Amino acid sequence: MPSRNGQQRMRRTTKGWMFLVQWKDGSSNWIPLKDLKDSNPIETAEYAVAHGIAEEPAFAWWAKEILKKRRRILSKLGKSKYWRTTEKFGIKVPKTVEEAQRFDRENGNTLWMDAIKKEMKHVMPAFTRAECSLEEAKSGKGLPGYQEIKCHLVFDIKMDFTRKARFVAGGHMTDPPASMTYSSVVSRETVRIALLLAALNDLDVCAADIGNAYLNAPCKEQIWVTAGPEFGENAGKPMIIERALYGLKSSGAAWRQMLSNSIKKMGFTSSKGDPDLYFKPQVKPDGTKYYEYLLVYVDDILCISHDTKSIMDELAAQYRLKEGSVGPPERYLGADTKFTQAKSGLECWAMSSDSYVREAVKVVEQFFEEDGKKWKKPMTPFPRLNYQPELDSSPLLEPELISRYQQMIGILRWSCELGRLDILLEVSLLSAFSAAPREGHLEAVYHIFAYLRKHSSAAISFDPTMPDFGVEFSHYDCWEEFYDPEPECVPKDAPEPRGEAVHMSCFVDASHASNKVTYRSHTGIFIMLNSAPIVWYSKRQNTVETSTFGSEFVALRIATELVQGLRYKLRMMGVPLEGPTSMYCDNESVTKNASVPESTLSKKHNAICFHKVRESVAAGWIQVGWIKSEKNLADLFTKVLSNPRRQELLKHMLSRWSK
Repeated sequence: MPSRNGQQRMRRTTKGWMFLVQWKDGSSNWIPLKDLKDSNPIETAEYAVAHGIAEEPAFAWWAKEILKKRRRILSKLGKSKYWRTTEKFGIKVPKTVEEAQRFDRENGNTLWMDAIKKEMKHVMPAFTRAECSLEEAKSGKGLPGYQEIKCHLVFDIKMDFTRKARFVAGGHMTDPPASMTYSSVVSRETVRIALLLAALNDLDVCAADIGNAYLNAPCKEQIWVTAGPEFGENAGKPMIIERALYGLKSSGAAWRQMLSNSIKKMGFTSSKGDPDLYFKPQVKPDGTKYYEYLLVYVDDILCISHDTKSIMDELAAQYRLKEGSVGPPERYLGADTKFTQAKSGLECWAMSSDSYVREAVKVVEQFFEEDGKKWKKPMTPFPRLNYQPELDSSPLLEPELISRYQQMIGILRWSCELGRLDILLEVSLLSAFSAAPREGHLEAVYHIFAYLRKHSSAAISFDPTMPDFGVEFSHYDCWEEFYDPEPECVPKDAPEPRGEAVHMSCFVDASHASNKVTYRSHTGIFIMLNSAPIVWYSKRQNTVETSTFGSEFVALRIATELVQGLRYKLRMMGVPLEGPTSMYCDNESVTKNASVPESTLSKKHNAICFHKVRESVAAGWIQVGWIKSEKNLADLFTKVLSNPRRQELLKHMLSRWSK
């Protein structure tokens, strides 16, 4: 077929080819080549070569390429990355205890065996010697009701070249019920709130990491293992697993339950707003009442109190805290943390994704080196202001590049979670194509990484100062004529508010019909407590709206629900709230319809959003005010903006990470 420049090129198609396939049950039927290529590409390509038809147009454009990748495809199917890794930092990594012993003999040291002994010293309390022989255990007579599983050691090398061994159970061999496996962790939103409260109430922050956490909890399953050489004198004997080992599906839930019980015995209460946040009434030496908090993310503990040492000492009496992990947090949940000075001049905690971004860029640098690409130095995340990913008509990516695309999108999404608000919209738009990305989408992702490489430093400060956005709100007293407003529902079991109050601000925006294929609008929401960023949201709307009014009201309704959930969480943390939440919208029509009781709705399909927002205003827990588009911070999450416009908004949201 002719190309755009008039030259003839081979058409990529499998149309017209059918193959008679014989199945294992003896039956056979004709299958289109297209389906065989998708389901069994390697076998189909090998058949074409063996029967001399690989040069036919239906095979020539893909068969040879598949066979080149055959070894790589089969190796990926057969082994995980860990089993394929033989060296790290130039040092051989063993896969078995026997290999570890051999490497130590070759190197003339005992580094790997020392790592094994250190790990087994902590792991051995998890086992009890079975009072039967190995043969009796395997026959089921010696251990009735117990299931045999496999265990092994996983080896690694740390950044400081220290050898590490981790004993892992084969949890894939058991099938416990879901009720035994579910385990929650503290939300990142709660962590941000806690760091703000620390600065607001002048409290200290201390972090700790519990060593071999799972081994403290009892095993909920009836399982046993044949001891390997790492067990020393017990090698070859049946061992009952009595503690929660790493690798078991039920270990996470067992550990969480045990730690939760321990924290509650210390006088803390689990918050109903976030069950992995624990609070306890406390009084400072000057008589000020407040709550001290414990935040739990598996085995990572974050303590907020005026006396963190006594709490950590109490935890250390029950669990082994890793050496060097107790103290002010320098890194938490992948983010750099630091007590620094905010733009207001006050000292507060700040969070940055700088270290994570630098490591992520190194991953992409390897891709660039393999592909022979050169880095650009862009000022904005997208290559141009009018770039529309949904209109990209470049060729679809090959399976290997699809995997790369998905990996990089995952990295970018986590960067956004850690505070890179400046790429939130672009990542949201490109995430929609993870299932079937195109070459142009991959180039756009590369462009975002080039932007991060050039602008690698950014932080969010949990500044406790009260902001003033210069917006006046209208208040009316005649809502009773239109609604039967109830005051904000405060749970009866909510703790007594203590400490300094916070004020919530919420910026809302929508870009009407911004998707030029589906014509769906895009919602952007930015929520702050005092001057601290807490929630950021950028997502395509679920419905097509026929007007800007409709899309803005949908966005305002989503924001109202987010605010409602956040206010509930704060109340269940015992945090005082100052007045209604201030909602900032840049659409005057929406603002008036939400704020003026006499307003009527002419578009009935927006009725749910319309009445949800207005009833919330009537109840007195939100107030809606108009703000200029130039000052609407949520604009960054709905529109691709020029660099000067971006910088004007970002200066209110991000700060530089001071060294």
